[in-house]
Amino acid sequence: MRIGQPSAATTQISTARPQGVTVRGRDLAGDLMGGMNFTQYVFWLSTGRAASAEQTFFVDLALVAIAGHGLTPSVQAARMTYAADPAALQGAVAAGVLGCGTVILGAAGQCSRLIDEVLAKADAGETLAEAALAVARAGREARRPIPGYGHPLHKPVDPRAERMIALAQARGVAGRGVAAALALTAAVAQVWGKPLPMNVSMAIAAVLRDVDAPAALIRGLPILARTAGLLAHLAEEAQTPIGFHLAAVAEEGIDHSAPFPPEAAP
Repeated sequence: MRIGQPSAATTQISTARPQGVTVRGRDLAGDLMGGMNFTQYVFWLSTGRAASAEQTFFVDLALVAIAGHGLTPSVQAARMTYAADPAALQGAVAAGVLGCGTVILGAAGQCSRLIDEVLAKADAGETLAEAALAVARAGREARRPIPGYGHPLHKPVDPRAERMIALAQARGVAGRGVAAALALTAAVAQVWGKPLPMNVSMAIAAVLRDVDAPAALIRGLPILARTAGLLAHLAEEAQTPIGFHLAAVAEEGIDHSAPFPPEAAP
């Protein structure tokens, strides 16, 4: 049984032959290996276009910014999974990647769509400030958080976001994406009645949009970056294990509120 509409089955990314591998029309061993660094290669894989110097710089900057952020839930899941089966490195990495959601780490795609919403209103005749305020008010009235603003740890600012925006401005690439993000920062503070820091997800979305990175790459880049961080934590877990300790601390730190049956009471 087929699901969905029939279509031609094609791919333009890569193919392998006995004589070699072709990626986006270029020879892997003879052309790309030694001709691109990994950041440039990620951009090439995603777009089929060679990355400019600024695209390379800011994609690389985003990867560095979010590869590691302490013992996050995704890291804890990975380390506990590795403790349970040290032979299954891939399973532990997968457990961590599954924890990369829209609440933690994976909001850059949502931020990119929010920027598009602000800019669409601006293109329709509103000022950028008016457009940002309308979007912020709509979120507040719907009682939903605005992606890209607020952080449980970084207050009053997220230093990663500040650095990324500052570098975009200093290098002359800050454009409409950064302008929309800054307008949203002011609008969110006005609507919520307090300043909420722009977090790194919004900075990534704004800056990468301004260097013409595709939306699919903006959305997926945090997963790629965090995979590197997970591999580092799992290498450490193999040497100095804390996975079972994390599980024990969780067990000890949570009050089990359901009563024990009388015959099972300690």
